[in-house]
Amino acid sequence: MKQFSSKRSIQILAHLLKEYGIFDIVISPGSRNAPLAIHLSETDEFNCYSIVDERSAAFVGMGMAKSIKKPVALTCTSGSASANYYPAITEAFYQNTPLLILTADRPTDFVDIFDGQTIRQKDLYQQHSYGDFQLLEDSMENADDENFSIIKKAIEVCFEKQGPVHINIPLEEPLYHMVSELPNFKPVEKTIRENVYELPPNLVAEFNTSKRIMILVGTRDYSEELEMQLTQLVKNHSVVVLKEANSNLRHDKFFAHIDRYIFNFNDADYKTYAPDLLITVGQNVVSKKVKQFLRKANPKNHWHIDEVWHPDTFFSLTEKVKASPEKFFAKLLKFISLEPSPYFNLWDVLRDKRDLKHDEYCVGTTFSDFKLFELLSKQLPENINLHISNSSAIRYTQLFDFDKNRIYCNRGTSGIDGSTSTAMGYAIKSQRQTVLVTGDMSFFYDINGLWNNYIPPYTRIIVFNNGGGDIFKIIPGPSSTNALDEFILTKHHKNAEYLAKHFGFAYTKVDDEITLSRVLDNFFKHDEKAKILEVDTAAIENAEVLKGYFEFLKS
Repeated sequence: MKQFSSKRSIQILAHLLKEYGIFDIVISPGSRNAPLAIHLSETDEFNCYSIVDERSAAFVGMGMAKSIKKPVALTCTSGSASANYYPAITEAFYQNTPLLILTADRPTDFVDIFDGQTIRQKDLYQQHSYGDFQLLEDSMENADDENFSIIKKAIEVCFEKQGPVHINIPLEEPLYHMVSELPNFKPVEKTIRENVYELPPNLVAEFNTSKRIMILVGTRDYSEELEMQLTQLVKNHSVVVLKEANSNLRHDKFFAHIDRYIFNFNDADYKTYAPDLLITVGQNVVSKKVKQFLRKANPKNHWHIDEVWHPDTFFSLTEKVKASPEKFFAKLLKFISLEPSPYFNLWDVLRDKRDLKHDEYCVGTTFSDFKLFELLSKQLPENINLHISNSSAIRYTQLFDFDKNRIYCNRGTSGIDGSTSTAMGYAIKSQRQTVLVTGDMSFFYDINGLWNNYIPPYTRIIVFNNGGGDIFKIIPGPSSTNALDEFILTKHHKNAEYLAKHFGFAYTKVDDEITLSRVLDNFFKHDEKAKILEVDTAAIENAEVLKGYFEFLKS
């Protein structure tokens, strides 16, 4: 016989989650949230996942939400457990990934009286959520009707904004009183609003009168429709489309590898290659160099296209287009003229020159982090989910061709703290193979991302271990300090062998190019276990190899 929580607020919550199709629930252990854990796990429609570490659990939930492209719910006990969700919530906020955060709490009059596991949970994530709600305790007047309305509103905001929304749930004792039958609840009238966009005539005029049009695409999910629309814009060499690796767009006339082309621009180059109309699509841009270029370029007009975010990243924003890129370009393409532009040819000449230098440098490069990413670009299977950790990993990825895969990286806040957990969450909900390529610091920092029973056996993790945070040898500044090795780069001699064994992964280690190339051929084949490949480059001056690359490009 099934047992459900007797808490009316939890019964209403479960009913509304089902009505809106939110079926995936990440549960972290605790007593205060036991009514949620018991009720949701006993309800047939829900897929419940037990993740112990709340910091990891929230990133796992975010990875799931990115994989299925719909909200995932998280629930934890009261106190510091809820605070541990915060890193992932900030990431989901800036990535517009829908999470419904259900924090159990002590009754409201228990706050700030030194009761155990009690903090100020109401509005805890207010700075980084799209909605903050608190339910009434069951014993309060009109609690059922009020809670029904509150939960409905919270869920609809989560869908509309496609980002994190918080419901704090004060629960009185007893927590473990069960019932075997549930009441009938009233039907739900869904009122999720759809954004309607009308194209202003002045934008058509601006486009048609602009001679140097650039479209920059940052972080976003793959969109076949957007890819086709941008392909129409470039087929006659009418515009320049710059794309980052995790823009998930592919076309020979799009300009990938932006840093390869603009890394040594001077003031004259900023003017020569500057657009007069800049159109930005997607969210956070990885390349610091392109930010510097476009801030110096100071385009006359800058439109940013997004249903939610309109940041003035390049200090030149003139138009906030509150629409999906697909809706916007579908309307724009009906009215604009697409004539060949010398501006495209200007960029194309630069690309051809730098691409030849890139290929020449790769031929002469020996075993290193740089060589690893070159080999991966050639030997990764097609059509996988490729997750890249932050810092040097995503920067190396930008230099090579990974277009045959879907690329993901936590560029909302750009931290290393949840790369593994996010990738594992994505893998759990995907039928396609997920491969995580991560640096050693990011991997060791987030080892609890491996602490669950749901990771598919076809999951693969590649750890390039250069003995510390090598990014701090690459960027200017840290190498000039005495604190570099111990406090910034954080040198270490750890490896992943025993961690792999502990979490039940197959493990292989390589420290030379010939073995690496040979191992990669079999590494991605299906097996009984998920696998970790550790690539040891700690003895290599990886930063010098990368610096040598950029020096060679301009020679």
